[in-house]
Amino acid sequence: MSLDEATHLILVRHGQTAWNAAARIQGQLDIALNEQGLWQAERLVAALAHEPLAAVYSSDLMRATATAAPAAHGHGLSVVPEVGLRERGFGHFEGATFDEVALRWPEGALRWRQRDEAYAPPGGESLRGFYERSLTAVLRLAALHPGQTLLLVTHGGVLDCLHRAALSLSLQAPRSWQLGNASVNRLLHIDGTLTMIGWNDNAHLEVGAGS
Repeated sequence: MSLDEATHLILVRHGQTAWNAAARIQGQLDIALNEQGLWQAERLVAALAHEPLAAVYSSDLMRATATAAPAAHGHGLSVVPEVGLRERGFGHFEGATFDEVALRWPEGALRWRQRDEAYAPPGGESLRGFYERSLTAVLRLAALHPGQTLLLVTHGGVLDCLHRAALSLSLQAPRSWQLGNASVNRLLHIDGTLTMIGWNDNAHLEVGAGS
């Protein structure tokens, strides 16, 4: 495949929710954007105004679709929901804070902190299963649009998986990169592989940006 057939992926984490601010685990619970998150979604419109978007895909959870909608509408596009872009399912952990998880499920919390790829919270997904699900979904969407630019709005966990895939980092490697709400991340897809172009660009979220 030539560079002309590469797919440009613009990846955005959903805007802020009240549960983000409270460090409460959302997982696949359907939590709405808060006021800050709605503002962040609007800031994406100008940030992506000059991108030649061919399609906009989003996790089907409303915090992601609400983030994607303003930018999609600005390009005359509709948001296409994609279940494969959902956050990791955390099962019984969902709705709890990190401190509450540590108190109620200490062994599970330890395996989670240690990034045990085989561990699945009760009723949730393992890290390995989540990684494979996320990567498969993104590679499939990218392959549908050779030579085009896509906007994919998803979740912090999915972006973490894609960062690792693009840089060939193990699932156990400590996270040293940012996953900011409504930040812009860029990958290139060629022949089933991902290459990083840019990460965690949040210039559009600075007060006064674009004014």
